[in-house]
Formats: sequence, C-alpha cells, structure tokens
Amino acid sequence: APGRPGLVTGMDACGSQAAVTYIVFVFSLPADIISTVEFNHTGELLATGDKGGRVVIFQREQESKNQPHRRGEYNVYSTFQSHEPEFDYLKSLEIEEKINKIRWLPQQNAAYFLLSTNDKTVKLWKVSERDKRPEGYNLKDEDGRLRDPSMITVLRVPVLRPMDLMVEATPRRVFANAHTYHINSISVNSDYETYMSADDLRINLWNFEITNQSFNIVDIKPANMEELTEVITAAEFHPHHCNTFVYSSSKGTIRLCDMRTAALCDRHAKFFEEPEDPSNRSFFSEIISSISDVKFSHSGRYIMTRDYLTVKVWDLNMENRPIETYQVHDYLRSKLCSLYENDCIFDKFECVWNGSDSVIMTGSYNNFFRMFDRNTKRDVTLEASRENSKPRAILKPRKVCVGGKRRKDEISVDSLDFSKKILHTAWHPSENIIAVAATNNLYIFQDKVN
Repeated sequence: APGRPGLVTGMDACGSQAAVTYIVFVFSLPADIISTVEFNHTGELLATGDKGGRVVIFQREQESKNQPHRRGEYNVYSTFQSHEPEFDYLKSLEIEEKINKIRWLPQQNAAYFLLSTNDKTVKLWKVSERDKRPEGYNLKDEDGRLRDPSMITVLRVPVLRPMDLMVEATPRRVFANAHTYHINSISVNSDYETYMSADDLRINLWNFEITNQSFNIVDIKPANMEELTEVITAAEFHPHHCNTFVYSSSKGTIRLCDMRTAALCDRHAKFFEEPEDPSNRSFFSEIISSISDVKFSHSGRYIMTRDYLTVKVWDLNMENRPIETYQVHDYLRSKLCSLYENDCIFDKFECVWNGSDSVIMTGSYNNFFRMFDRNTKRDVTLEASRENSKPRAILKPRKVCVGGKRRKDEISVDSLDFSKKILHTAWHPSENIIAVAATNNLYIFQDKVN
C-alpha cells in the first residue's frame, strides 16, 4: 500500500521562482516499481500500473474553503489486481503480470472505464462507486442464502439502504490471444468504439464490443525473420481523426497511416525521418536513434518523439526534418560505452505535452526530469527526490557539470545514479499538475496557490 504523502514545494514548468507542491507516494516492494502513469480526461483521476500487475487509482481532493492548501491533493481511490502471471505452454514462456500501458476512456456516466495491458492481454475495467445496498429479497435472506420456498408467504419489495462508500473494479472485457510478440502500446480511437494494440511487428484494431476477433492493420513481419531490420516501438491514434494513426520504429522513423486508403496499412501516407549527420555516426547511432515514445499534440498538428538523447517535434506537413529538437541529456554522449555495458542505453523514456502543447516534459537519470518551453525556448532540470527536499522548500533547478571546475550547486556527470531513472510521466489535461514516477515513488507536482 502507498505510504503517507509528504508536502514539499518546488519550481514551475518554466523555471521561474513560483513554487509548486508535490505529494510523494512510496511503494516498498520490487513488484511496486511503477511501469505506467496516466491521467483521465478530466484530470480528476490518476492511474498507475506496476510490475506486480496492480493498478492504483488516485482521486483529486475537492477544493475546500476550510483547507485551501489541500487543493489538488490526490489520495488513493481504488487498488485492484489487473493481471496475474501466466505461462505459455506452447512456447514455454512466462508472461509477466507487469502493466505496460493504461488508457482511460472518456466518462459517459457515473462509472469510469480504463484499458490496461501486459505483454499479451488487454483488459477493459469498469470502476464504479456503491453507497447503497438492496435489502428485502424474496428468494434470499440477508446473508445471501436461498430461502425455503415453502416458507415464503408474502411478497416483499426490495429497498435500498445506505452503506459505506465502496469502490468496485470489475473486468468487463478481456482481449487476448491476438499478439505473438510483446504489446508495447494501446491507443483509444477518437470514435470511442475502437482501439488499437501494437507489438513489435504488428498492430491490431479492436472493437470494444468484440473480444474474440481483431483486425490486423499493420504487419511488418518479413517472410524470413533473418531479413528483419526494424521493429515497432510505439503507436498512437490521431486525437481528432479516427482514420489516422502513427507508429514509430527502432530505426528512428515515424509512419503516418490512413485507414481509408487500404485495409492493411503497410503502405504509409507520410514518412518522417531526419537524415543522419555522417560526422556524428558511431557504433551506437542506431541504438540511440530508436524512438521509445510517440505522442500527438492535443491539437493534432504536431507529433512528438523521444529517442535516447533528444525530444523532437514534427509538423505533420513537413516530413524531412523535425521543426524542434531538444537535447535531454547530451552530456551522456561521452558515456554511451558504459551505458551500453550496463544496458541503460536500452531504457525507454516517455514524453508528454502540457494541456496547451506549449511545454514538453520527459525523464532522465538521477531522478531528473526535464521541461522545455516551446515559446520561450527556456528549459529546466528538476529532481524528484525526497532526500534533497524539505517541507515548504523551493525545489531548485539542477545542473550537470561535464568537465572543468564544478560549482557548488552542480552535480558531476560521473556522480549520476543511473539506477534512479524517470521513465514514466503524465501531465494534467488542463492544469499545471504533473505526475512523475521515479522507480517505486510517485511524485505529484502542482503550481503553488498564492
């Protein structure tokens, strides 16, 4: 169970001296390592998935006149086991219970719906509240046991009695047996009737009402697996056009597909790739160019991609190069050999937009996370660490010293802790509230209320 939250203040997204408040939820076991973070469409709920197959949902506190400082605090709303470990007997493979992705559906009624997936199986969950229970059944007693029909002499009308609020999570659909390889992405379509799931070589389109059949819309598997040159790393639907989606590859390319063109979207409508600078080519070029995350902007005009060292913003109308490139941790370029040896070079960092598409956030090592303001071109490095923060203190920007004399407030690149990494982040859809997953700690930052 999450630990007790602590309140600390810090910096805003653009690096100014406006303070923010964050809550720290501490999870203690190896299975508690957070593997995905996602706000719902209103931002009132925040879901996290972990390596143990659990989903923890946090709900935002309602603003109170008596306690205005509690505005925006998130508390545990529901916890449930989404996936269990399985074993594929045909291939003699263990299937981990780790939650790879969570995606919320827009709320249509009092209940909430979300998709969660591990490597093989996608599940649709319904999360609902119950504060009343029926009493006065005719065929059952109050304990749920069947009554003797011969003892029933009168007809009773059941009534609803108040009870303590209970949050229930129930699986409504299970979408299984459609992926040979590990699922890396799921994305809900803007028609809210379909969604897609992507693995290393294929992308499938599902209808929410049909669990035993999916439609394969992308298949890049070659006839001879020895000819395989790239794999699919991420995929996402356009936020407004239900016929359009993009997927990225390990070669650093992005393909935009239109489902109106053909049933099988092996031929892309647009192909985004930046030519490589021959002077920068090295043994690690292909590895660090692999795209780990792709996200449409809320407006649908831009695509953001994250590779190992940079975040890039692409205009849908310009395929030959990105319009913006942000260096996340360029000081690691000289450390690629050691990062390759400890497998850190294969870490898959995610990236997110803020609600107005004006600020970009992504993670790094040493529990650092980076923010880039697209308008002012300013950036800031912040650290999600309980050890270096005191209650009501200002969370100061961090700087990394590459060489030469190190200042007092700087940290040497050789002192970075590569076991502490921020891979998963989320941004509130309309406010400056962010969620940062630092291994098994969840940090929730928000603008300070003056």
